[in-house]
Amino acid sequence: MTRIIMHGCNGKMGQVISGLVAGDDEVQLVAGIDAADDGHNPYPVFTDLKDCNVEADCLIDFSAAAAVDGMLDYCREKKLPCVLCTTGLSDAQLQKVKETSGQIPVLKSANMSLGINLLLKLLKEAAGVLAPAGFDIEIVEKHHNLKVDAPSGTALALADAINGEFHEEYEYVFDRSSRREKRPKKEIGISAVRGGTIVGDHDVIFAGADEVITFSHTAYSRAVFGKGAVQAAKFLAGKPAGMYDMSNVIDAAVKD
Repeated sequence: MTRIIMHGCNGKMGQVISGLVAGDDEVQLVAGIDAADDGHNPYPVFTDLKDCNVEADCLIDFSAAAAVDGMLDYCREKKLPCVLCTTGLSDAQLQKVKETSGQIPVLKSANMSLGINLLLKLLKEAAGVLAPAGFDIEIVEKHHNLKVDAPSGTALALADAINGEFHEEYEYVFDRSSRREKRPKKEIGISAVRGGTIVGDHDVIFAGADEVITFSHTAYSRAVFGKGAVQAAKFLAGKPAGMYDMSNVIDAAVKD
């Protein structure tokens, strides 16, 4: 049984994970942390992280960037493994994450979906075959109309996975409206669509002469990110200090 503390328990993802854990016999939510609480959770909730003295095997963080520094300090003090899901961290915070991983296990990923992280692995193999054969590469990502950043962090992670296969880096192009020239070979076009309540949709297109190969991933609910975070917590509990990501979770699942 993996005992979990949920940092940001009353946020949207915190409540999704609370529901998922309730139906999983392998994990237990032993405490939650949130700035405000109305007492509706079936586990104790602390409005101040420093007051949480509950024994646990791992902490899952879905909070806000402003709360991450204190959370890292807490996990380091308690020797508590941390699944870090909060995005939008500053360069200074990313450096602190790296330093903290020297003392405790930290798992951080651009996207917690198991499907997206499997796609990252598949794209590396596809790019190694298709790009040298002259295929152009385009990424189209779609999200809800409340998302403020574009392109998505996941789209950039997909592009980085492809780019990692080559000695000569491809240029990322986000807007061609001001360009009047033939498409260069060494580029990856990334387009963002915002509308409605789209949770997350990513297409990676390899366009060659007379054939097109498309890799697609669609998230229909936030549950896919919550499931990945819970799987990550199971994996991380008991691991030695170091930096981990979702590819480690997938590799461990394959071995099992």
